Amino acid sequence: MRWRRVVSQVGRSVTVWAVSTVTMLVLAGLLPDFQLQSADGDSATSIAMTAALGAGAFGLLSALAWPLLVRLLLLVPALVLGLLVFFLNGSLLIVALRLVPSGDSEAAPETAVIVAAVMSAVASATGAALAVRDDDAYRRRLYRLADRRRRALPPGPSSPGTVFVQLDGVGHDVLLAAVGRNLMPTVAHWLGEGTADPSRPARPTHRLAPWRTDWSSQTGASQLGILHGSNHDVPAFRWYEKAGREVMVCNRPANAAELQRRAIDRTGDGGLLAADGASRGNLFSGGADEQALVLSIATRRRGRENRSRAGYFAYFSDPANAVRTALSFLAEVVREIGQSTRAGVRKDRPRVSRGGLYPFVRAFATVVERDVVVAAVMGDMLAGRTAVYADLVAYDEVAHHSGPGSRDAEKVLARLDRSLALIEKVAEHAPRPYRIVVLSDHGQSPGETFRSRYGLGLGDLVRAGCGLPVPRRARRTHSGAEARAAVRAALRRPVEEGGEQRRPSRRSEPIVLASGNLGLVSFPDVPHRMTKEEIDARHPALLTTLANHPGVGFLLVRSEEHGGVVLGAYGAELPLDRLDEDPGPLKVFGPGAADAVRRTHSFPNTADIMVNSAYDPAEGGEVLAFEEQIGSHGGLGGAQGKPFLLSPRAFSAPADDGEDLVGAEHVHRVLRRWLRESNGPQVPLDAEPEERAA
Repeated sequence: MRWRRVVSQVGRSVTVWAVSTVTMLVLAGLLPDFQLQSADGDSATSIAMTAALGAGAFGLLSALAWPLLVRLLLLVPALVLGLLVFFLNGSLLIVALRLVPSGDSEAAPETAVIVAAVMSAVASATGAALAVRDDDAYRRRLYRLADRRRRALPPGPSSPGTVFVQLDGVGHDVLLAAVGRNLMPTVAHWLGEGTADPSRPARPTHRLAPWRTDWSSQTGASQLGILHGSNHDVPAFRWYEKAGREVMVCNRPANAAELQRRAIDRTGDGGLLAADGASRGNLFSGGADEQALVLSIATRRRGRENRSRAGYFAYFSDPANAVRTALSFLAEVVREIGQSTRAGVRKDRPRVSRGGLYPFVRAFATVVERDVVVAAVMGDMLAGRTAVYADLVAYDEVAHHSGPGSRDAEKVLARLDRSLALIEKVAEHAPRPYRIVVLSDHGQSPGETFRSRYGLGLGDLVRAGCGLPVPRRARRTHSGAEARAAVRAALRRPVEEGGEQRRPSRRSEPIVLASGNLGLVSFPDVPHRMTKEEIDARHPALLTTLANHPGVGFLLVRSEEHGGVVLGAYGAELPLDRLDEDPGPLKVFGPGAADAVRRTHSFPNTADIMVNSAYDPAEGGEVLAFEEQIGSHGGLGGAQGKPFLLSPRAFSAPADDGEDLVGAEHVHRVLRRWLRESNGPQVPLDAEPEERAA
């Protein structure tokens, strides 16, 4: 009955207004710089009327002016926008008080910020509480929360839509451990191992399967393969391309756009989300028409809706959302500072620096990005979109600095589980049924950094192997001395502890890049990929220095004689085509390592020297990151190469019995198959990417 809905809505609005009025009266009594009466004193009735008018004016201004203010601030960086929320809300309150006819109310600017924040939070909580028992109201509440641009849509299709939620960096074993410790009750319920709601039976609705990443176990390679069906020629998170004389970085907007273009050219289709899809918080679009917080479109100039920050408007246009997220943001900053301080007092090892801007970066990843992306997904579901793919990066960011098994990271997993529960709840109110798939793009492997273990970075070690000057901090360490000794021994020169460094060659110095525990060494003055023979002729000690270092697991180089070889300690040299018979230094990295190395060797932009750190399965699967991270990914070794795929049992099994799910491109084909099973209009996938490229 339409009139009943109108009466119900009016009743809720009046109730929220009344609660806001009471809140304003209470705050006026508690805060000395906030008053609702004149200096001579007013009657209780006059004060109450002033509060009612002030609360009403503030509510109207928030509803009418706030979306416009946020739209005008789309060019403001997201971190700054979060802080401006308080000041904008306080300004609206001051304007509202000025509009009250009595003219007796006033508030100091700093007090107005506090009053506005409290009133927005109370109004939001009251409105949500009143709407809980009304499905229509709850649905409208979610529409406002997501703030989607509602369009006139025909009745929703009966075929199921699909939501893909990527939990960035969460490994298969980490997920199982979290479920076992009851940190993720929603996932446990899906697996039939627990229940988030005691009234619901615990029967499995989803199946969990691991999959194996490519050698480059990082978001750029994995997500490009998952969304666009090809991650060919993505050897790492960052690499040097000799043809263009440019360092490519997966999370650089211009580079992400170029990688997406290359993948589309290779596969011949737009991507996983090309048919009525939405891409939220990803590096790549997947071919979706609806995109928000997608890095590969951040440099486009087609319109305001294509800017990366445009996705924030849909969320922050609701002042209650803005205040809640801003408060959570500040709380997360304080939480990180406290956790970092405690780790320092306990002298936890391994440990990396967590100062500078990191607390704000972490708060952005764990609060702002999460809230905005989840709200966008809810809006997509309520709009009935066929396929949605969203990336939640919170765990990955915290695990890099706190460790993948740390208490800090576990708390993030618990909050991500609540996000999944909210998405599941929204599905009950969507115009079509939805199937929720949760997956990860890679895991993380623990371990201290290469620099903290040996006192020098990979770049220092490469310079030592090339006979170039090494920074004093590295020369003073035991490891630095070892590197210099290895160089001289390989050159058959006597070991010296003093004297001047050999003057550098006029040739350009090598470019050394790191992607987790994967290192890449390129010689920019040589236009082609150098061979082992060429490297030995130029720097006779370099390959020996790297291969024999205890922190290095193996090297991959091109060979004139064998095509490609893996080098290890004690002179190990194994052609790629013989690795199945004798994996040599790859044996410790487990099954599939040889295939992953051979595939990367075939890439045109593979570095002159690919360096994978040592891996110790006996020490908790530790690797040594060439970056300053105690939870890392990017190469081979341990949990970083074993992400998960959690799918509804309504879909076919991701792989046949006994078949391994290997590589992001394989995952793409599985997700395509599931979309076809949902009877959505999908771009056909008739051939492997390599076949279509041919």
